[in-house]
Amino acid sequence: MLEEYQQLLEPIGNFLHCETPQSWIDVAKQPEQLPALLIDHANCEMKAAMSAHSLVRRYCLSKEKRHLLPNLDFYRDVAELPEKAEILGKHTISDDQMPVYQALEKNKLLVRMVLLIQEELHHFEQVLGIMEKRGIEYDVLTASRYAKGMLKHVRHHEPAAIVDRLIIGAYIEARSCERFAKLAPYLDDELTRFYISLLRSEARHYADYLQLAEEYAQASIHERVTYFGEIEAQLILEHDPEFRFHSGQPKVEV
Repeated sequence: MLEEYQQLLEPIGNFLHCETPQSWIDVAKQPEQLPALLIDHANCEMKAAMSAHSLVRRYCLSKEKRHLLPNLDFYRDVAELPEKAEILGKHTISDDQMPVYQALEKNKLLVRMVLLIQEELHHFEQVLGIMEKRGIEYDVLTASRYAKGMLKHVRHHEPAAIVDRLIIGAYIEARSCERFAKLAPYLDDELTRFYISLLRSEARHYADYLQLAEEYAQASIHERVTYFGEIEAQLILEHDPEFRFHSGQPKVEV
């Protein structure tokens, strides 16, 4: 089944500076690791939505209007987002939502982030559904050092800051796509189908983040892409004390 996705996965492999180590896969495929894998996967989907929401808040609303943007539930009812400044969605906009729609700067970042947020929230709910069927409780799980390990290198001035954040977003989505593909053959039929179904959206998210970074930089981003690629690879290849979806090589025994 993965053969038909090879063309989609090829640019992901070229973008990443290393493959997921076999030692991570050997641990991830163990049945006893499934609760941690699914819980952290759910967490990753929610964090991806929250990160995109943060970009909308910071870069599509002026500082004095950022309080208008509510929580993630705001995006669940947005059926579509036209590229022009028409009223969003196909439904009737409520009075409390209207100020947000009027204040948002309609741009490519907004369009792509709203669609990304909707997809990530949908994936989050899908993972929760799989967990519920398997009797896995959605519990507290500490995060890996992966995202923080890259975010601490973000520059503090604009537009450098958003360029770095978008590049990091591209690496997170690319790594997720690569790991779904690497892990899918070792899982049961339901999870294999589910993880393969995610490949197309994760690859699109990676491409969207990278294209947005190029547009905001208005210059070559090759140096920063390489810089974060090396950091990302180091985080993946180093050993981690705990197994997580984006953790490095596990220290636990296989």
